[in-house]
Amino acid sequence: MAGTVRNYYGLLNVSSDATAEEIKRAYRKLARELHPDVNPDPEAQNRFKEVTTAYEVLSDPEKRRIVDLGGDPLATAGGGNGNPFGAGFGGFGDIFETFFGGATGGARGPRSRVRQGADALLRIELSMAEMAFGVQKDIAVETAVTCQTCQGDGCAPGTRPRTCDTCGGRGEVQSMQRSLLGPVMTSRPCPTCGGTGQQIPSPCLNCTGEGRVRARRTISVDVPGGIEDGMRIRMTGQGEVGPGGGPAGDLYIEVTEQPHETFTREGSDLHCTLAVPMTAAALGTELTLTTLDAEERVEIKPGTQSGAVITLRGKGVPRLRSANRGDLHVHVEVRTPTRLDEAQEKLLRELAELRNEDIGVGGSRGGLFSKVRDAFGTR
Repeated sequence: MAGTVRNYYGLLNVSSDATAEEIKRAYRKLARELHPDVNPDPEAQNRFKEVTTAYEVLSDPEKRRIVDLGGDPLATAGGGNGNPFGAGFGGFGDIFETFFGGATGGARGPRSRVRQGADALLRIELSMAEMAFGVQKDIAVETAVTCQTCQGDGCAPGTRPRTCDTCGGRGEVQSMQRSLLGPVMTSRPCPTCGGTGQQIPSPCLNCTGEGRVRARRTISVDVPGGIEDGMRIRMTGQGEVGPGGGPAGDLYIEVTEQPHETFTREGSDLHCTLAVPMTAAALGTELTLTTLDAEERVEIKPGTQSGAVITLRGKGVPRLRSANRGDLHVHVEVRTPTRLDEAQEKLLRELAELRNEDIGVGGSRGGLFSKVRDAFGTR
């Protein structure tokens, strides 16, 4: 591009009277679209280099003044070394990381003391009914919160941060090293301020300059009906407050379902076992079953066998974010008597004879029925 003055404003799609903040916003928008990590197209990569060059020029007051006078500040600044910004500038990845984070290596310039907080995880145990129909739960949670003494800035009342004496507010220090190619300028985060460019001369005594303290608080959690064991509820902005009083992360509530004495759960369906006497299974009957939220009548039809399953439609657990409910599956277990007196045994023998059922040779007490009775005689 020798002999040609580049249109730096046009590369960023801003006017020549754009403010520094407008230029910054324009670069952020384009960089997010064109960065190689996001858009691998070679044309996009070339465009990314161009808009990064334009931002570096227009964000420098002296270089921008040259542009406004009709010149090109890069026409003589870089020659052919491939880095028009001179020694010490880490490249396009450095600018992108400064705005959006990353790990491309090299110094990053002053970084903000205010950073995003981490997410937090809390586990709570709920009954099956609470998870089935939902519940509002007040729970205690201990996280980092903004220090109320300094309001998050980390300074003692009446004081303010000051520019770092070591790096002069740049957040990085430079050193010259010799190499086979000649002197090389390297940059690293300032060891005094940790790269923020600021020092706190009088730290807050409550938070020791961190801008946050740990505290226990009570929050209200709305558990939706139909939630299942192991699911998590996300509470935005209820996690750990970040360093420097930065915005809080999210709080995740993981729910665990307590075992129920009667029911087991599979998704939105419930299962239970109902013990029925042998006579009731043979003759049929109606039984009352107490479910999670009501009482239901269960019809045992005559001749019901052990292992039969009776399904009550729509009597299970409500489906998550739905008005529909699962089913209740009642597994029938026919109970055979384990101890009979003489009168009961006589009646059963008479029944066996009426049904032409062979219970032993000559119906003697040593027959099949007697052996079955003796096998259960310990109960």
